[in-house]
Amino acid sequence: MSNIYISRTNQKLLFAKLHLDCLKQAEQSSGWSKHAQIESFEESVLFHLVSAYSAYLREIAQVYFLEPENISTRDELLEQMEVKGLEAPEAKELSLLAGSDSWLSQLLAAYRACWVAQDREQAAHSGHASLSEIHVVQVNPDHASDLAVISQLEGWVNSMRELVDRQREGMKEW
Repeated sequence: MSNIYISRTNQKLLFAKLHLDCLKQAEQSSGWSKHAQIESFEESVLFHLVSAYSAYLREIAQVYFLEPENISTRDELLEQMEVKGLEAPEAKELSLLAGSDSWLSQLLAAYRACWVAQDREQAAHSGHASLSEIHVVQVNPDHASDLAVISQLEGWVNSMRELVDRQREGMKEW
């Protein structure tokens, strides 16, 4: 069995950690691009964490002899498991985490927020607006809570690493 998904998961977790370190450095800077760097690194940490999550879903699929290349969401993993009549404690735990107000559900919601774009007029008045003025919803628009966001991202990186390591130990027995 190839270790491609294990390697990809580990790589994305490392990238998230590296970008988190860059985020911490950007927060300490006083340069003119400080806020742009902070926003950029916040989003890149989210991207790499969600990429690690996706790779980890494929890793689970591979362990259970499913078709990992056809999996990009937890629901697709669960669907393939159901078709094969399999149950996996790893998938069950991920479902519980995604369905509650857990760190994983918050992480996935924050990532989805990076992709939301609103028309400025609609956001301000909920009326008619010019489509030429697009406003991207920022994760932390006023930078008042930069340190709290960094702390939360660090917690998510650590939680993802702990989850993957713990579940991998359990899958070794399978």
